[in-house]
Amino acid sequence: MKKIAVLTRDCSGVNAALRAVVRTADLYNIEVWGVIKEYEGLMKGEFMVMNRRSVSGIIDRGGTVLRTKRFEEFKTQNGQKEAVRQIQKNGIEGLIVIGGNGSLTGAHVLASRYGIPVIGVPATIDNDINGINLSIGADTAVNVAVEALDKIRDTAMSMERIFVVEVMGRDCGYIALRVALAGGCEEVLVPEMDVDIDKMCDEIAEGNRKGKVSWIVIVAEGRAKAADIAEEIRKKTGLETRIAVLGHIQRGGRPSARDRILGARLGNYALELLRNGETDKCVFLSENKLASIPLEMAVQPKKIDVEPFYRLIKILT
Repeated sequence: MKKIAVLTRDCSGVNAALRAVVRTADLYNIEVWGVIKEYEGLMKGEFMVMNRRSVSGIIDRGGTVLRTKRFEEFKTQNGQKEAVRQIQKNGIEGLIVIGGNGSLTGAHVLASRYGIPVIGVPATIDNDINGINLSIGADTAVNVAVEALDKIRDTAMSMERIFVVEVMGRDCGYIALRVALAGGCEEVLVPEMDVDIDKMCDEIAEGNRKGKVSWIVIVAEGRAKAADIAEEIRKKTGLETRIAVLGHIQRGGRPSARDRILGARLGNYALELLRNGETDKCVFLSENKLASIPLEMAVQPKKIDVEPFYRLIKILT
């Protein structure tokens, strides 16, 4: 194998993985082309040659130096064929795709339908890759959200208010559950579990009667909007309620040490698997050991065990 390409999505720790891919490839004299704007760039043939120097100083940077963009056209057969044409035209012998469910689904399509050698690296703050304990970016996202929550709690207690804090999590409550537990919050709403809003409001009102001056509800964006939950609380309790939507600040920022180390190990391992003839696999870390599973399995919906976290949050309220 003489030439490969790398595609990336954006979350903290991705650049550490990219750096590991490039520098491991350099060890074997494999040329690495970075794909600008992920699948759009792959279809349009937008590449940049990468070497040890081009990835110098990026390990602590959030996002991705290659930039990224959602590109619906790649989901079509014509789009996929154009991407394959560019791969073949430019003599690219394999791909490493660093990203979340959508990116890895594209990787699986290229490998299974068109025979392109591909290895996936899980990188998503939602940590919703099936069969994977921890994706790159998830640890940093939780830390960023908890740091913001600590500041919100100061205001909530000082001004004796209820806050509904919306965090990311379209289909998965990973961030919400961990932020709620780490932040000492009173309630959490996630896509995987139905919580009785009337009962929650009764608990808030009862707590207020007993002298509890603040209350924080964490809600995953895929479960509900913070504004809607706050309005219900106001109507049913008559108490002053505010919202905070953390939004995309969770996707950026300097990666935690854990995400840098995870990115370095998975990027290195992905390159090793690719050069050894493996394909259609997703790499991950399990009990401190590097492993891989089929991409077909990795892109299936992930189910997380919500109950133990939720139960502990309520016990500690």
